[in-house]
Amino acid sequence: MNTTIQTDNREEVRRKSMEALTPEIVQYIEQCARDEKSQSHLIGVLHRVQGHFGYLGREQLDAVAQLLQVPAAKVTGVATFYHFFRLEPRGRFVINVCLGTACYVKGAERVADRLKEELGVQFGETTSDGLFSLEGTRCLGACGLAPVVMIGDKVFGDMTPDQVPALLEKHAKMRDAEEGGP
Repeated sequence: MNTTIQTDNREEVRRKSMEALTPEIVQYIEQCARDEKSQSHLIGVLHRVQGHFGYLGREQLDAVAQLLQVPAAKVTGVATFYHFFRLEPRGRFVINVCLGTACYVKGAERVADRLKEELGVQFGETTSDGLFSLEGTRCLGACGLAPVVMIGDKVFGDMTPDQVPALLEKHAKMRDAEEGGP
């Protein structure tokens, strides 16, 4: 009796990797993989993946490694080294609190503390309902409006801690309106 054990699962791994990404991203990776210096495309590939999914999940990082034929440790190393890349999903609304000099002097820390209290998260975290992510940033370029909070691409100036609940409620209602809720 001849019993052969198959240990080559390359095709299954490739199939699962392709399923973890969009066809457009797979096509882009395949194009990059044909380049003699395919590893030089890693950051660009990760940007595309994050642009689509909003973050770089473990499944997507493994898929990039397999399809680009780059060691998984290198892919993870690049993803964790650069501040731009996110390894966790971000909230529907990303709140950036400016902590630059002008904002800080005018009370940004108190605004940030109120946001942390209301949301129940720290900088770099997302609320359990996935609605808000809270980030601190060094300067938003709106020093004349200090202290400044930015949600998405909208700047809210002259912020006070007392304005925080209404600002959060306004954005929660926007989500409800989009979803047809109350």
